[in-house]
Amino acid sequence: MSNSQIIRAAAMQISPVLFSREGTTDKVLEAIAQAAQAGAHLVVFPETFVPYYPYFSFVQPPVLMGKEHMRLYEEAVEVPGAVTQSVSQAARSHQIVVVLGVNERDQGSLYNTQLIFDADGTLLLKRRKITPTFHERMVWGQGDGAGLKVVNTAVGKLGALACWEHYNPLARFALMAQHEQIHCAQFPGSMVGQILPIRWRQQYDIMRWKRVALW
Repeated sequence: MSNSQIIRAAAMQISPVLFSREGTTDKVLEAIAQAAQAGAHLVVFPETFVPYYPYFSFVQPPVLMGKEHMRLYEEAVEVPGAVTQSVSQAARSHQIVVVLGVNERDQGSLYNTQLIFDADGTLLLKRRKITPTFHERMVWGQGDGAGLKVVNTAVGKLGALACWEHYNPLARFALMAQHEQIHCAQFPGSMVGQILPIRWRQQYDIMRWKRVALW
C-alpha cells in the first residue's frame, strides 16, 4: 500500500443467525457482496461471528452451560471446510479482502479464531485468540503466539487482534514490529444495546471526577 493509496473499509455491524452456521454464513456472503458493490476494498466482521458469539456464557453459570456449549460445538466451523471455501470464493469473486471471526472446531475443542482472506480468495492467516477472557475460558481453548503475524494483502500489511487482546502490550507490539499498516480489531456484537456503553461512560465520568478531586 502506497502512502497515497485510499483504502475503503467496511465494518459489518450485523447480527448472526443464532444457532445456524449455514444461516450466518449466508449473511456473511451477502454482506461481502454488498460491501464490494459499495466500493469497499476490505470488509471486517465481528468476533466469532460464525456461527455466533457464545452469549450464553454471559448469562448462564458454568454448571448449566453444557447444552448450549454442545450446540455451539455442533455448529462451529472447521478450517478448512465448507465455510472457508464459500468465503474464499466470495472474496475472489468480488476482489475484496475479508477478515472473519469464527468459532473454530478442531478435534474436541473450540477456539476463537480470526481468518484473513486476500482479494484473490487465498486464506492468508488463521490465528486463535491467545487467552480467552473471563467466562470465555469455559467455552474456548487457548491459542498461542504463532498467529501474531502481519500478512501482505491487496490493501496492504494487515493484522488483527480480538477484543481484550488489545490490552496486551506485547501482542500489539508484535504486530507493530512487523510494520502493520491496517489493524482490524474484532469485538463481539453487543447483547445489551446502549446500556453497556452508557455505563462505561458513567464510570469514566466518575473516575475523571475523582482524579480532578484528588488533583
